[in-house]
Amino acid sequence: MESLVIPSLGTRLSYNGQLGSVRYVGPVDGATGLWLGIEWDDPTRGKHNGSKNNKFYFACRSPTAGSFIRPSKNISYGTSFLDALMSKYTEALHGTASKETVVLGSSQGAIEIQAVNLDKIRAKLSNLARLREASLNKEGVAVADPPDAIRNVCPNIRGLDLSMNLLPSWDVVALISSELPSLERLALNRSRLLPPSKMNVMESSFLCLTELQMNGTLITWREMQSITAFMPQLRSVEMGYNQIDNLSSDPDKSLSNPSIQVINLDNNLCGDWVQICSSLQPYRFLLILKRLGRVILTSNAIRMIPFPNPTHMQLYGINHLSLSSNFLSEWSDIDAMSLWFPALETLSLSGNPLMGDPHPPPFGMHARPLVIARIPSLLTLDGTTISAKERTDSELFYISQVLKSGAASREERCQMFRQWDYLCKKHGTPDEISMQVVSSDKLSNHLIDLELYRCFEPPSDSCGVDQLLQATQSVHLRVLPSLSLRHLRAKIGKVTKHRATVTCWLRMRDGTLAELKSNDDYRDLSWMGLESGSQIIYCYG
Repeated sequence: MESLVIPSLGTRLSYNGQLGSVRYVGPVDGATGLWLGIEWDDPTRGKHNGSKNNKFYFACRSPTAGSFIRPSKNISYGTSFLDALMSKYTEALHGTASKETVVLGSSQGAIEIQAVNLDKIRAKLSNLARLREASLNKEGVAVADPPDAIRNVCPNIRGLDLSMNLLPSWDVVALISSELPSLERLALNRSRLLPPSKMNVMESSFLCLTELQMNGTLITWREMQSITAFMPQLRSVEMGYNQIDNLSSDPDKSLSNPSIQVINLDNNLCGDWVQICSSLQPYRFLLILKRLGRVILTSNAIRMIPFPNPTHMQLYGINHLSLSSNFLSEWSDIDAMSLWFPALETLSLSGNPLMGDPHPPPFGMHARPLVIARIPSLLTLDGTTISAKERTDSELFYISQVLKSGAASREERCQMFRQWDYLCKKHGTPDEISMQVVSSDKLSNHLIDLELYRCFEPPSDSCGVDQLLQATQSVHLRVLPSLSLRHLRAKIGKVTKHRATVTCWLRMRDGTLAELKSNDDYRDLSWMGLESGSQIIYCYG
């Protein structure tokens, strides 16, 4: 009778489709025989925190991630890299009607597609020596192969996805990577990796790596710094969905990788703004060289941005920043942000209370122009390019709001509105006589009135349009003529409380309809001929 495998501590396993790590091997009080204490990757799969009947057996990150199971033939401890590769890319053809599920990127398994006729692709890739991109997502990879085996079979792999496998440690990852001298892109999403112990292997295993994905691995910021120190060409690192709430750096600042240009920390728990910026200070010499250009902090816990004090360093090298879906609600946050990042060019703020519509008066309905006016270097906001006309409109509106604020003296205005002096120098300083002239340039005088009419299916031609307009109650919308078509669609959806895709037609003066096509989404409304009184017919779907 074949004996059951008794794994060592730290071994990764798959049981009934669930991945976990062995944290305990031995007896359990009140039960007979040998038990395995497992910390499951999915904490909802477990039952406790590693203790039973008030006795502690092993530690878990989550209070519900632990459970005990018996050693069983149903437990899989994985396979080698080459076995998994050959099984996927050189197995017998499945037939032209076969379908397989493919997980897209670092979507945490949220995006899966059915791919048809992958057998034809496999036929082309059967010569593994020519393979450039390999996806072994969920293929049970647990160990490397004997020295030179991988190098002899598939030496030209440049992109490798090892997400959701049974790799136990960075030592095993390094052994695999050391056999792939051309490896540039590596995905390890939703893995659970112990820190490396064989530094000599790490030092020579990632020499060409430029992109690293570690989403959903529960890696810490400090561990990331230690790992990426072995990757001299690394440009982009993804660390989303890792429950990171602390970005304290290692005292050894030499661990900061000077080649990194993009850091993605989306869907974490970071909330301390000063700590976030301080964690980037070890990269300060490359910030001056404009190497670290993009930081993604979407869906974190950022509630406020304090002004930097004299001891804080401005981060000139960061010119692309995403803060979407946080909790920013004050204009002082934007004023402070422009001081932390004086060269900021691209900013995402959608999903913050500050950008909501409506927002507490007086500014909420016009959040976009007020953000634009507060950040002079900004070129793109929430995916839409800021035209020269939109910037001028926004800055004049900002000036008009300062004049309406009640702040009488220059000192008071400068204190309350940081851009006052700069914009007055740019557009001219209003005095008591010219206040009415400046007021006439306020945003409300630049707005155009559109009439929106909903139809429930796309109109085939102009027939019946007049009847539709007469039978449908219009919705009035006031917008800037510099608004892009893309933002007009978004505003229509917000006003009518629909999230579906909006298709729009402009009623021309001769009664015909002209579709406002998506390839013009970044055009200004004025460029397309929209003006006050223009009639827009729209439908969803």
